[in-house]
Amino acid sequence: MIKRVSIISIIAIVVASLAIVAIARYQRVVQPAITRGLAAASDSGNSLPNLAADTLIPSAKATAAPEFARGNWINSDPLTLDKLRGRVVVVEFWTFGCYNCRNTLPAVKDWDTRYRDRGLTIVGVHTPETDGEYSLDNVRKEVPALGIKYPVVTDNDYQTWKAYGVEAWPTIVVLDKQGRIRWEHVGEGRYEETESVIKTLLAE
Repeated sequence: MIKRVSIISIIAIVVASLAIVAIARYQRVVQPAITRGLAAASDSGNSLPNLAADTLIPSAKATAAPEFARGNWINSDPLTLDKLRGRVVVVEFWTFGCYNCRNTLPAVKDWDTRYRDRGLTIVGVHTPETDGEYSLDNVRKEVPALGIKYPVVTDNDYQTWKAYGVEAWPTIVVLDKQGRIRWEHVGEGRYEETESVIKTLLAE
C-alpha cells in the first residue's frame, strides 16, 4: 500500500512539474507572440486598405505610401519618402531569421545592383519576429553578413508594418516616383513579375 502511494505521489509530482514548465514556456514565448500578432492585426488606425496583391495598380487609383516610422538606419542616413521623390522605391518587409526572407534576398540584392543607378532605391524594413531579432547589434551583424548593401531601417514597434497593412514576411511593396503604391507581393516568388513592374515604373 505504501509503495503504491509513493508511486502515485511521484507521478503526481512529475505531471505537476511538466505542467509548470509548459505554463512558463507559454508565458515566456507563446503569449508574447500572440499579443504582438493581435496588436499588429487590431491596431489598424493608420493602415492602408487591402491592396490587390500581384496586380499593377494604375497610377490614377494608386494610394500614397505611408512614411517610414522612426527606427535605426543601417547602410544609409535616415530616409523619407519626400527625399526619395523621383525614384522608384522597393520596400521589403523582412527579418533576418526568416527562411523565406533569406530565399528572397538574392533577387532583391540583384535588383539593387542592376537598377540603383537607373533610379531604384530599395529599403529593407526589418520587422522582428523572434526575441533575438529585436537586438540592433544582431541586425547590424546580419545585414553585412547577408551581403545587403541597400538601406535597412528597424521597425521594432511594428509601426511601419501596421501602416502598410503587412501580415507576413517577406512582403514587397513597390512605389512609383511620386511615392504611390503600385505593386505588392507577399511571400517568395513572382521575381520576374516584380522586376517587370520595377522597369515599367522606372520608365514612367
